[in-house]
Amino acid sequence: MNSKASFSQPLRISIIVPARNEEHNIAACLQSLLAQGDDIEILVADDGSQDSTARIVLDLAESHPQLRLLAVPPLPEGWVGKNHALAFAVGHAHGDWFLFTDADTRHEPDKLREVLAEAMRDGLDWISLSPRQEVHAWWERATIPLIFRSLARLYPFHRVNDPADPLAASNGQYILVRREVYFALGGHAAVSNEILEDVELATRAKQAGHRIRFRSGRGVVSTRMYSSIGQMWEGWTKNLFLLFRRDTRAMSRARLRLAFRIIFPLAAGLPLCISANSLANTIGIFLLLLLAWEHFRYARELDPGERLGSVPLLIPGAVLFFLLLWRSERLHRHNLGVSWKGRHYRTPTQ
Repeated sequence: MNSKASFSQPLRISIIVPARNEEHNIAACLQSLLAQGDDIEILVADDGSQDSTARIVLDLAESHPQLRLLAVPPLPEGWVGKNHALAFAVGHAHGDWFLFTDADTRHEPDKLREVLAEAMRDGLDWISLSPRQEVHAWWERATIPLIFRSLARLYPFHRVNDPADPLAASNGQYILVRREVYFALGGHAAVSNEILEDVELATRAKQAGHRIRFRSGRGVVSTRMYSSIGQMWEGWTKNLFLLFRRDTRAMSRARLRLAFRIIFPLAAGLPLCISANSLANTIGIFLLLLLAWEHFRYARELDPGERLGSVPLLIPGAVLFFLLLWRSERLHRHNLGVSWKGRHYRTPTQ
């Protein structure tokens, strides 16, 4: 591990990246963070990686003294791994502001300065960006835009950013927070066992009267959340029940929308269209027209660049989203626990 860098004056920003077996992501992430300028420090909290993550960071640190690798101690009982890694790393941070970001993110050059300028200009204590989602495989193109459309309804930016509205949200892939505010909230130690620590901390910040902002990160930061369908299955299973605020009725409504607007019109419409009964034909055509309308509505809500890849996959996406909602609710409600990066967590139903 390289020696601790010295700085002649307090740093403006400390960037903290938790990393657990991120050898396929960490180099590109760090290169994009190093392009944010020289007046920052970057701390990589290596959370027990068993691949070449640590070696990659150390190799980069040889030519970038503002980059340091921190070996996170073993995970204590009652902690979520990411929260423990971040809580450990902040003890080594010097910045007036902390940027928490993930190893699977990619940052556009010099954009961090613009986000910091926005926060200072508008008197913000906390600003979180929702990264642009990169989707490549069919299962990503089918599910990711559909899920984020649903989350946008649950956490509309205008409500989160309204100080009078109690709704709060944040995306742990990009959170810029004032140092003193972070510690006043108790930091990640205060949410040690929370899987959805980003939303929980944002909620506490807003309740304490701090000014928070949540907005799109398009043009600033991007991410490919999952590199395999297995990772996606684990990740959304872990998060969806909590993102729906443990509201089983809201989850049921979401599943019903998927079932009756997308899945049922196809499953019933096609057989009815080929029936020998004219009334059945008419009903079948009507159902397929409803399905076509749903495709049109979906296309209107997507960015133009997403439409060609995602709209034709609306039906398999709806099936996968339906199953993810069902599985997430089942595992959390029955306290069966969820898995992520080789660790198993149980959460209270509350």
